[in-house]
Amino acid sequence: MDTRDDNAKPAWTSEDLRADPHRAPDKAGRVRRMFDAIADRYDLNNRVHSFGRDQSWRRKAVRMADVGPSDHVLDVACGTGDLTFALARCNPASVQGIDFSAGMLEIADRKAPRHAGTTATFTRGDAMNLDVPDESCTVVTIAFGIRNVTEPHLALAEFHRVLAPGGRLVILEFSQPANPLVRFGADLYNHRIMPLTATLLSGDRSGAYRYLPRSIESFASAEELGALVSEQGFESVSQRPLTFGICTLTHGIKPAASH
Repeated sequence: MDTRDDNAKPAWTSEDLRADPHRAPDKAGRVRRMFDAIADRYDLNNRVHSFGRDQSWRRKAVRMADVGPSDHVLDVACGTGDLTFALARCNPASVQGIDFSAGMLEIADRKAPRHAGTTATFTRGDAMNLDVPDESCTVVTIAFGIRNVTEPHLALAEFHRVLAPGGRLVILEFSQPANPLVRFGADLYNHRIMPLTATLLSGDRSGAYRYLPRSIESFASAEELGALVSEQGFESVSQRPLTFGICTLTHGIKPAASH
């Protein structure tokens, strides 16, 4: 079924992005439409415009999650499944990918046969209202998705709910580099170069690659995200910047006993 019938209408216009896109009252619908529109070329654009680093960042997220054979893993905002499949290669007891874009999940399902013997399953769902039982997961991951959620604190509360005591949360998200020179270069690339080349490569008309840099600069800083994770009840919160701080890994643990 074609889920992208209404993509003639841009999800984000230049006028929309003059304001903070995270405050748009219809952000969820816009983000869903955007991802449905770019799903077919999403992986290619990731590889090209991260210079292949996106896969390395995901491998580091998998290592931080420390997945073992007894783990039940939930990968939220899984997109086309790259992180989900990487987690499945650790042979956990189960691994489920959840995303609210049907277009992205179509690509994930299409890729599954290339991952022989994968245990990964994919389901459509909402990060802020997960159809997952309480304390049924031991690992929750989300890569490049938390800033796209309408209310990140509600998603983090859901992650806390579905994690068993002692469970681990790993967030991989873009961030603003601390080094002024690196930040200048990243801003130049993200605002001037990438939107043009990514839009040409994808044939996108949704405004997705204009939204991307605006969504990064207007989202919480890495430090603010770490504080938000702590506020939602996670402990031992730690962070690791990657590639000069272009993105950041955040790790937290659900307390073994309620405080």
